[in-house]
Amino acid sequence: MEYKILKKPEYGQKIEFKNEKIFVSDNPIIPFIEGDGIGPDIWSATKNVIDAAVKKAYDGKKEIAWYKIYAGLDALNKYGNDNILPEDTLNAIKEYKVAIKGPLTTPVGKFDYVCLKCSKEQDGIDGNRPKKCIKCGAKFITPRFRSLNVGLRQKLDLYACVRPVRWFNGVPAPVKKPEKLDVIIFRENTEDVYSGIEFQENSNDAKKLIGFLKEKFNKDIRKDSGIGIKPISITGSKRLIRKAIDYAIQNNKPSVTLVHKGNIMKFTEGAFRDWGYELAKSEYRDEIITEQELWDEYDGNMPKGKVLIKDRIADQTFQQLLLRPDEYSVLATPNLNGDYISDACAAQVGGLGLAPGANIGDKMALFEATHGTAPKYTGMDKVNPSSLIISGVMMLQYLGWNEAADLIELALEKTISNKSVTYDLERQMEGATKLKTSEFGKKIVENM
Repeated sequence: MEYKILKKPEYGQKIEFKNEKIFVSDNPIIPFIEGDGIGPDIWSATKNVIDAAVKKAYDGKKEIAWYKIYAGLDALNKYGNDNILPEDTLNAIKEYKVAIKGPLTTPVGKFDYVCLKCSKEQDGIDGNRPKKCIKCGAKFITPRFRSLNVGLRQKLDLYACVRPVRWFNGVPAPVKKPEKLDVIIFRENTEDVYSGIEFQENSNDAKKLIGFLKEKFNKDIRKDSGIGIKPISITGSKRLIRKAIDYAIQNNKPSVTLVHKGNIMKFTEGAFRDWGYELAKSEYRDEIITEQELWDEYDGNMPKGKVLIKDRIADQTFQQLLLRPDEYSVLATPNLNGDYISDACAAQVGGLGLAPGANIGDKMALFEATHGTAPKYTGMDKVNPSSLIISGVMMLQYLGWNEAADLIELALEKTISNKSVTYDLERQMEGATKLKTSEFGKKIVENM
């Protein structure tokens, strides 16, 4: 693989896949992206925790060879010319197979430019790029762009967004029994309304599309509408659902629920459900049983050794996850539903600060914090690094280094139970000790 600026790591070995199986040396090379805003703070704490767990679990016989790569503000500083997602970065993840990243800036509004340091959006001055940010004075002003997170997923075809959500003992939660929620969400990552096919209201493209739909299909759309396209394919749906079922079988999970809004969107989300059942019956016939078969053939008595395949309407799922969370285990969803549901589940057990995530494809994976860059806390050594730390746990599990992963999870739970926490949890706990980001990381290491 050729690189423009990145240099090859001086030590360590590449992770490889052979016959669909991962092979990891004792010194795997793993690229990392620090992230924007609070990224450097939470990455520093996370790296220290992961390194300590690996050293302790394997008596110093294993060590990760970290390899810094760039996206967002770091990339702009390194590569210039508005290059916020360099080919070097994409190539490094392709070559070394497994990577981890902090949060990256995602603009929201319609402004022409965005500051990568504080996320302030603004228009150009007399048609020219602003010389500095009107909020923080930084010079890191770049033309408006779509989400870097979505860009990484699509360019690397990391089609499964995997988000486990469970409660850690001691974490304040808004529900009475947060321990009942223990789910893992498989969210399709490349299609749906996140595919980036949309046209601004009153633009020529929007007008052409509105006219085409009227002329060819007799569909009336208000002329001042913005237009978005929602593709959901057999290919995208089945490969995502296949990963969810594989996970359930390999980890002895009781069920896989297909979450959709097929009662309204019959040919997209309804088809997602239908293709899921079709896949389950054709590829996993001996391992699964559908909910209808359960009642028609077994009078509701679940046979041993089977994974139950069921489906639920998306809005019903939100209610069920609050009222009967212990009836759900693995969820497979289209892109938008999965985004909503994973954040709602996280809220039940303490918030996004404790919600990890991974973007997984075929023979490639990128682990990440699920929250944003929180630019107002940049450099303050203040925020909770748990999301990225638990994402690191997921990464270690993906490598097969479960002993190190278990050390981190147990130490994190012990740290929180002892009420040694960052400000977001301390303000909700009576008698808690407020720690900085770095101090929280060190306390986890002490508790291993």
